[in-house]
Amino acid sequence: MKEQLGRRLRATREEQKLSLRAVASAIGVSPSMLSQVETGKIHPSVTTLYALVSHLNVSLDELLGIVPSDAAPTAALREIQRLGVQRAEANPTIEMENGVTWERLANAGHRGVDPLIMTYEPGASSSAEGKLMRHSGTEYGYLIEGELTLLLDFDSFTLHVGDSICFDSHRPHLYRNDTDRAARGIWFVTGPLGESPLQFDGQPAPAHINRLQSVRQVLRQDDTIIPPRA
Repeated sequence: MKEQLGRRLRATREEQKLSLRAVASAIGVSPSMLSQVETGKIHPSVTTLYALVSHLNVSLDELLGIVPSDAAPTAALREIQRLGVQRAEANPTIEMENGVTWERLANAGHRGVDPLIMTYEPGASSSAEGKLMRHSGTEYGYLIEGELTLLLDFDSFTLHVGDSICFDSHRPHLYRNDTDRAARGIWFVTGPLGESPLQFDGQPAPAHINRLQSVRQVLRQDDTIIPPRA
């Protein structure tokens, strides 16, 4: 999957006539690192992937090959829409550099919700840099395997099998697996933005964030990364 993801990222960049060096500079990584992502030699981190989809203005669905860039449904998507069933072996998957895997579940092209199976390998974190993230929408999660630590605002919670969560994703948060076994859960991120412009630490959010219409677009845009509080 990382080879396909890299090819799609490179194709999108070239379609927009952007140089590798310019994109790397814009998202804060080295050209050699971005080149390795595009050629499938390494996995991107969650932070790098968010930065790339934001800068290139491409959706997660497009990167996964679910919806092409011209927004016309693929044959596979039309079949899911017709049957309402997506087989396990057809789940599009993205593997992150720091041991996080996303499996995209069926949504038949419906907007406003992103259903995912998220897996955190031992030592994995939603931010390789250890920084908390926040974004638009509401986050729902249900842990089905292992243990997962959730840092939310000033609090830390250890999630066990059967525990569920729901919170406004504007709140600073981070997921981390501090155990020696994989943690796995079902996540839904959903909800339109409010009408008022987003603000982060009292400052207006970047323009591309304020243009978002739903959390589906949030997943295809840049999550704002903020440092953890002391």
